[in-house]
Amino acid sequence: MGQKKNQNRIRRLFLAVTALLIAVIYVGDLFSVQIVHGEDYRDKMKNVTTYTVPVKAARGEILDRYGEPLVTDRQGFSVVFDYVRFTDNTDRQARNAIIARLIALFQVNEQAWTDAMPLLLDAAGNPYFPADRDSEVRYLKSKDLLNLNGYATAQNCLDAAIEKYELQSYPVQQARDIASVYYSMFKTQFSAGAPYTFAADVPIDVVAVIMENSTDYQGVDAQVVSYREYPNGTIAPHLIGTVGALNEDEYAAKSRQTAEKLNDAGLSAQERQQIRATAYAMDDEIGKNGVEYAMEDYLRGAAGTKTIELDTDGNAAEYYSKEPTAGNTVILTIDAQLQQVAQQALQNRILELTASEGLEAAGAVVVLDTRNGDVLAAASYPSYDLSTYYADYDTLAADPASPLWNRVLQSTYAPGSTMKPAMALAGLQEGVINRDTMFYCDGVFEYKDQTFGCLDEHGWLNVENALEHSCNIYFYNVADKLGISRMNNYSRMFGLGAKTGIELPESSGVLAGPDYRQARGLSWYVGDTIQAAIGQSDNLFTPLQLANYVATIANGGTRYVPHVIRSIRSADYSETVLETTPEVAAKADITPQNFDIVKSGMLLVTTEGTCRTAFSTVPRLCRAKTDTSQVKKIRNGEVVQGNNGFFISFGPYESPELAIAVVIENVDSGSATADVAANIYEYYFNRTDAVSPAQAAGAVLE
Repeated sequence: MGQKKNQNRIRRLFLAVTALLIAVIYVGDLFSVQIVHGEDYRDKMKNVTTYTVPVKAARGEILDRYGEPLVTDRQGFSVVFDYVRFTDNTDRQARNAIIARLIALFQVNEQAWTDAMPLLLDAAGNPYFPADRDSEVRYLKSKDLLNLNGYATAQNCLDAAIEKYELQSYPVQQARDIASVYYSMFKTQFSAGAPYTFAADVPIDVVAVIMENSTDYQGVDAQVVSYREYPNGTIAPHLIGTVGALNEDEYAAKSRQTAEKLNDAGLSAQERQQIRATAYAMDDEIGKNGVEYAMEDYLRGAAGTKTIELDTDGNAAEYYSKEPTAGNTVILTIDAQLQQVAQQALQNRILELTASEGLEAAGAVVVLDTRNGDVLAAASYPSYDLSTYYADYDTLAADPASPLWNRVLQSTYAPGSTMKPAMALAGLQEGVINRDTMFYCDGVFEYKDQTFGCLDEHGWLNVENALEHSCNIYFYNVADKLGISRMNNYSRMFGLGAKTGIELPESSGVLAGPDYRQARGLSWYVGDTIQAAIGQSDNLFTPLQLANYVATIANGGTRYVPHVIRSIRSADYSETVLETTPEVAAKADITPQNFDIVKSGMLLVTTEGTCRTAFSTVPRLCRAKTDTSQVKKIRNGEVVQGNNGFFISFGPYESPELAIAVVIENVDSGSATADVAANIYEYYFNRTDAVSPAQAAGAVLE
């Protein structure tokens, strides 16, 4: 027992001594830190610098109506200059050496870097300003940059840049390239809060060289960034659109918008944080056209923030203070499979047809759902590939056939005889004709000392036969009885000569009449009314307007606002941000009986008329109207005459689902365009008659 007590005493003594030693050591360290070296530690803590830098968010994806990806994001590398670690601006030669090594690395590996300075060298080494970049040249000469007079030459600018950035020891081309990097760094406001992107989408092997030789590339880093990816860049490029770097005007406009939002005194702290998170930096990308442009606010995510702490020894610690939020997913009304069929049918037919001499073949097709205004397909030819857009841009922009132009929404055409169904409905509803009203066509129409012609001598015709044979004389008589005011009342019911309201930029077109002429200081003559009835005079409509017009006839008078956006979901699909519902633009005040009469005439076009061959293999009956309009264009300084072919249609006969408008420039006849619509109908009806995997897959997006 006594031995055990002694052991316990020894153990307690040992613990006490150990505790005392720990306390002495702690007090000694505390004395050392606070008293002996206190000033040193306080100075060091004072010199820890904290920086906050933005972290870009992934852009939202774009899908077709059944969830098929049209635009996605992939992860890649950007090479950036990190302001915190980059060589101090006062050590210009060290900075120049890093930039020079970096440019050389990219040149050896044949990789592009951000070279935006509007000052180039020709083959002989002489500096010059590239064409069409006047505003950038003015910025280069500005007080903020080189501080030169407006009349300064390219050589003056090069000399000033070499002097400003201390590049005298470098060969001229290398000096110019290094100066270009400084130009972009300054223009994008390179700072702790705005890293400079030297190059985007850099291959991993080049990134590895930079990372493995970090001492040679001080302050140069690689960031994982999201880039646009196109599973098939040829699908609906004109509708989807492109993204690109902000220009000065876009950045200024977005900055003003952000400032205006933040001026609202009623904003909560969280709302202010969200506004700042979605603000644009100079090196950001933005939607330039199409859905990418129209849905920019939805597709753009909210940036996160990363905090970097740097001490006096150069040690850095970093952490996310706010994670970035990816942009929303935009789901289109487009059916990707139907879109491909429409594109191929249009391309094939255009290539088969013989264009008028000296004129480029081109065209457009648009397919609408007659029941709700959904755009199921919309194609413009010639076209391009979104995945190679920037690589091909110079060639595309110089092509006289204008492959970048969206003919569905932006081109306007004289509609010709496709106007006749609207005029037939106006005449029937106003009571100036009925189903049995006959007019005689001998090929000539004398009207108030003017003579108007028809393409044939049709004899006696009623309204249905007049639509079948596209008789001008019949509709001259209708126009004479109606007058332009009543004619245009009905044209407006169908939305002709006015924007449809689709989410994308579109042309308004022209509805011929006294108002349009008077607005331009011109007169309207009685003969113009006669011409307007057959789609001539000043009438100019887009293919989308024509499709929406024939869709309104198909469904019995309800004109919908066409939509290309079906819904918008959060990136994780947990939230529906927007759901598009059918929107009625107008209801035509026309009886079902009068619609039936016109539909009957349009059925004859595909069963008895000029389109019967093209539609012989279509499994359902459809209705249509064709036209051939003469056009004159200037080509190489000479006036060249050609024909534009038009085709409007809807089907099936019993309960219409599709409305189609086709325009092909420079063809022999409107009926030549019928094959495009027939191919679309064949695919659609054959697919809907069978079990469709695409339809089943779409259930998740309903």
